[in-house]
Amino acid sequence: MSGSALATVAAGDFVLILSCPDRPGIVHAVSGFLAEHGGNILESQQYGDRLSGRFFMRIDVEVTGTPSAGDLRTAFAPIAERFAMDFELWDADAPYRTLIMVSKHLHCLNDLLFRTSTGSLQIAVPAVVSNHADAEAMAASYGVPFVHLPVTPESKPHAERRLLELVDELDVHLVVLARYMQVLSDETCRALSGRAINIHHSFLPSFKGAKPYHQAFDRGVKLVGATAHYVTADLDEGPIIEQDVVRVDHSYDQEALVAAGRDVEAQVLSRAVRWHSQSRVLPNGARTVVFR
Repeated sequence: MSGSALATVAAGDFVLILSCPDRPGIVHAVSGFLAEHGGNILESQQYGDRLSGRFFMRIDVEVTGTPSAGDLRTAFAPIAERFAMDFELWDADAPYRTLIMVSKHLHCLNDLLFRTSTGSLQIAVPAVVSNHADAEAMAASYGVPFVHLPVTPESKPHAERRLLELVDELDVHLVVLARYMQVLSDETCRALSGRAINIHHSFLPSFKGAKPYHQAFDRGVKLVGATAHYVTADLDEGPIIEQDVVRVDHSYDQEALVAAGRDVEAQVLSRAVRWHSQSRVLPNGARTVVFR
């Protein structure tokens, strides 16, 4: 499909992602549909998982005539039904409405808000929610509304109900737990399935509980890392989106380890949010396919 003949015609940029049982004819059907609708493919990635027998695809396509995403979804539905596809089709430039949750550690929040303010992340943040008041000033400095939802054993059910109400009221597409130090209930995890991302530290060996970086220092770790994953009812065991590590050595004291950990957590979380908001992450059972 050549765009030369369409250069002067108004066009819309859309992203189509899909997964389905792998079989012949999928790419032909999808590309044929796009050609029929005046589509010029800007980027295409695909993967066939032999273990699960599923096919995954992401296409960034420019379509002439500026149709709406809804119109294209409706037109594509018969093909999706024929191949038993799970698919999404969005305006490529539409920002993901992203609610950020945080407790007292603000490094990931600050990184996400800064990247959003500079246009590095394709998200819009309608609110920051916290069980503490520490982040209020930071949210205000970026012009983002702050919602204080204190959490105690008695108030937790109310706080989670209010959280889900905010997700609906603010038309939120994604919830990011940017070092939110509360465990969400199974019910809330199910309500946010596939649209909530968490970040946590990753060590070899693993250290849980209070002050993990101080525990790591006591054991002389040589790697400090972080994992971003989707939130599930199984604590810190959801499908992984991104991971990274930084090497440390004997010269790092506890505070240097904490600083290194904060840096890698912020970087890993921002990449996970970026890829999700660009529709580059597709679920594959307990794993993910990430078209970077």
